[in-house]
Amino acid sequence: MKKTLLLCFIHGFKGGESTFGHDYQFTKDLRNMVASELPKIDVKVLVYPKYETRGNLGEAVSRFRDWLQEKIIDMEVEAGTQSPTVDPSIHTILLGHSMGGIVAAETVMVLTSDKPIPHGEGGMASQHFDESDMSGLNTLMFPYVQGVLAFDTPYLGIAPGVVAHGAEGHYNAFSQASAQLSGLAGLWGGSNAASPASSSSSPNDPKVPAALPAPESTKSAEQAKKSGGGGGWGKFATFAGAGAALAGAGAAAYLGRGHIAGAAGWAGSHLEFVGCLAKGSELRRRVGYMARVSQELNVGFANLYTKLGTGVSSSSIWTADGSLGGLAGQLASQRTFCNLPSGKEPSGTWKEAVNDKAGDEAGAHMTLAAMFEPGNNPGYKKLANNARDLIVSWSKNDWYESSTGES
Repeated sequence: MKKTLLLCFIHGFKGGESTFGHDYQFTKDLRNMVASELPKIDVKVLVYPKYETRGNLGEAVSRFRDWLQEKIIDMEVEAGTQSPTVDPSIHTILLGHSMGGIVAAETVMVLTSDKPIPHGEGGMASQHFDESDMSGLNTLMFPYVQGVLAFDTPYLGIAPGVVAHGAEGHYNAFSQASAQLSGLAGLWGGSNAASPASSSSSPNDPKVPAALPAPESTKSAEQAKKSGGGGGWGKFATFAGAGAALAGAGAAAYLGRGHIAGAAGWAGSHLEFVGCLAKGSELRRRVGYMARVSQELNVGFANLYTKLGTGVSSSSIWTADGSLGGLAGQLASQRTFCNLPSGKEPSGTWKEAVNDKAGDEAGAHMTLAAMFEPGNNPGYKKLANNARDLIVSWSKNDWYESSTGES
């Protein structure tokens, strides 16, 4: 029978229909490029519907896995596959932008182990696996994931310069947001904050399809205060900065949008989703596990990360002594959204995706779908070519060669 390679795209924090280009153009371009290189099989695209990127990440992964299983079961039944788990007719490549890459990696971690992952607080796979778990990898995972291809996913955290380089440009927006920030002080240890709103979402937010419905309950102010620990503002800054950058803007600009004013539940729930980016040991454990899965099960694992190019202006940045210095242009070749691996430990394949138009890391990461719009990314073609080459190299195997020309 003719086999099928499914390209399943997952957007990241605060992403949606526009993440992968206008009218999903990047998904179509990549599909056509891969199909031309793999004529023995059908190549199809599946885009995970827009979901609320808030709440517990472990639960988000569980919902995505269940959704993907249902989709592939339907496809296998339609294809008349006799043994989907032993000899599947469908192999899947998970393609995630930003936090979508972490959702994809966590999904593979669950699928390659029979170890159940608890729901609720602390339910991420990376919190429950260590080296001893590698002896029991599940080679008959269903759905069968052939590879995880991430686009600018901060697997090892967000580069420190993401906020620093944008400080000057967002100073005015920060000033406007300061009143809103002070109103949230009580949640992280302040004493004069106003009472937070009870709603778990901003009244101005549009309704989002419940592909990944967020938990109904939200933390109380007292719980949030306890979870912040030690004064709390440092942790708040870490999460808020991460959330802002992942949303495609500087921290101050993000906070100035009014999303968190009077909506403590909304803020806490969304920051919980990206909270894993502040946990270095879990980040390293996740990358190490995926590298081992790649080596032992031939499951591809790669990250195409953005790097700034000639579009970086000579705008000033904050220097270590608190003054401003014109270093942005000089450091362009070193400016990435993601922390990069040191090379000392296996970490999969990391390839740079240079954007010569973007002026800062956050802009290259997400603003106006910067990675996936040819008009916003002069390196669009190279990005697509690199993605195609990785997918093709992962997919040309015995499974591919066994595909016949008949559906």
